[in-house]
Parts: sequence; structure tokens; C-alpha cells
Amino acid sequence: LTSTQLYTINYLSQLLQRSHTPLQFNPQLFISQNFFLFCRSQSIVCGKRKMKVLVVTRSGKELIKGGLELADSATVTDLQEAIHKRTRKYYPSRQRLTLPVQPGSKERPTVLHYKKSLNEYTNGSTSELTVVFKDLGPQVKYSTLFFWEYLGPLVLYPIIYYFPVYKFFGYKEERVIHPVQTYAMYYWCFHYFKRIMETFFVHRFSHATSPLSNVFRNCAYYWSFGAFIAYYVNHPLYTPVSDLQMKIGFGFGLVCQVANFYCHLLLRNLRSPSGNGGYQIPYGFLFNIVTCANYTTEIYQWLGFNIATQTVAGYVFMVVAASIMTNWALGKHRRLRKLFDGKEGRPKYPRRWVILPPFL
Repeated sequence: LTSTQLYTINYLSQLLQRSHTPLQFNPQLFISQNFFLFCRSQSIVCGKRKMKVLVVTRSGKELIKGGLELADSATVTDLQEAIHKRTRKYYPSRQRLTLPVQPGSKERPTVLHYKKSLNEYTNGSTSELTVVFKDLGPQVKYSTLFFWEYLGPLVLYPIIYYFPVYKFFGYKEERVIHPVQTYAMYYWCFHYFKRIMETFFVHRFSHATSPLSNVFRNCAYYWSFGAFIAYYVNHPLYTPVSDLQMKIGFGFGLVCQVANFYCHLLLRNLRSPSGNGGYQIPYGFLFNIVTCANYTTEIYQWLGFNIATQTVAGYVFMVVAASIMTNWALGKHRRLRKLFDGKEGRPKYPRRWVILPPFL
């Protein structure tokens, strides 16, 4: 017998002794069909156990009839690949796998992390596992989502600035372009060009993908506001602010844009290149006093733009954006304070503003 065969016989002996089942060894059994049937019935191949995974939908219906058989050392990623191989439609980023919860339970289901071993969810006590499958729908990369939502404002604003679009709205006279309108166009394009560059070269995303529907929702938000603001800032009847107010507004806004870029660099260093780093306490620069300094500088740079251009459309956009980011910031602040509570050796989250010092 080979060493692998002897190892398997020894493994079977220990397994059956624990179950109080006597085992009579016969070397010839190893090459017989009955031995292989026995190994199969015990989910063992060459001394290694196999894991049976039952995949069910949230309604309790089996997604894959008879379940899946995976190696005992299989990871959640292996399971996702196996599901994709059997279903084809549900590629890994489209899958959300959780452990089942008791009916009527208010506990949130445990989400299976793609890097973990399946054994970690069975405590090593069984070779069977049931997981609940949820289809997340068609997915796109976050870089793709951000690129398309930022491309719209970057393209629409110059079109409205350079081309005689106002003739379609009944304004036949030649438009007089004020310096503030030109600077506003440069400021606007710089902002969204910076965002696109940060998307591809700076940001590290905690989630690889986003639902495809978010592309249409986010594009509707950014593109419509981009056209809305560009229409009024470049309008033939636009009245410019004073030179001093323009310089103060754009100067303050540019400082905030640079600060925003630096905040993104600091956040990048909190995550590994794969995007996984877990939650950490951000430190350095404005993060020493504000939890979400990146949102702070984002809001204040639009404040600078609006001081310089002074349009209702611009202020409406700033208020809506600030409301959305404030909601995100409050959630992140609560989460960090809960995670870093100073108990059981964990660091205590320092006292900081949430997003808008000196107000919040």
C-alpha cells in the first residue's frame, strides 16, 4: 500500500472508532469497488473529507438541486465559483451568501466573507453547511459607476458654456461672457476631472461592485444638477458678483479642493491595495478634528464656488449634497464610536466634530 492509502485507512479507523463502529482492515479492500463506495458515502477522498453545501434561496427553495460537494478546505470564494459554474447567471459579485436564521428572529444574518474558509462557519463540527443565497442583480465596478456619473457634468458644463444653446430657449442676442463665468467653467471642470483621476488612481473601495441600477440613479443626479447649474451660471441675463467676492470664493474653493485631495490620500492609506483594511481610526490633517474631513472639504469647496458665482441653482445643489453627505457622516461616526469604545483592549475613538465644524 502507498503512504496515501495507509493514511486513508488510519483516518477511517479513527473516524469509525469515534462513532463506535468496528472496522476490520483488509488491504485488498482498498482496490475494491466497495472501498471507493465507502469513501464516497463518508465524503472522503484520499484521506480528505469533503463538505456538502446546501444552497437555498430566501424562500427556502434549493438553488442547486442536491447541493454542492466541496473540499473540506474550501473558501467562500470557492463556493461562489462553484455556484457560478452551475448557474452561469450568478457570477460571484452578484451573490450574497448568509447563514440561515431562525424564523421570526430579529437578528441580522451573518454574511459569509469571501476570504474565509467554509469551516469557520461550521465550527469544524460537521461536514454539512446550509447557506442562504440572494441575487444582488447585475453589478458594475465602483470605478465604472464613478466614471460615468462624473463624466456627465464634466462634458455638459463646457457644452453649455461654449455653444449657443440659449438660442434654443429664445435668446437670439450674442451672449456676453463675464470673467467669472470663464473661471467658473475652469473650476468646475477641474473638480470633476480630479474626481475621475481619484477614482482610478487614488480610491480603494471596500466593495468591489455596485448594483447596475445605481449607475442610472447617480447619473440622473449628477448630470441633471450639472446642466441645471451650468444653465444659470452661463445665462445671458446672469449678473456677476464683484471681483473681490469672486476672488475670495474661488480662492477658498481651490484651497478646499487641494485639501480634499489630501484627505483622499490619507483615507487611501487606511486600506490595503485589495480594498480590505477593516475600519480604522483616521488620523492626520483635518481628520484629527473631524471624522469625515473628506466630506467637509467637499461641501466647503462648493461653498466657495457659490460665493463666487452666486446662483440659486448652485446653492440648491450644495444643500442637497451636504444633506446626503451629512447622513453618511453621522452613520460612519456612530459606527466608529461603537467599534472603538475603549473596552477589552480596543482604542477609544477620540472626541471630534462629525462633518461641519463648528456646527456638527
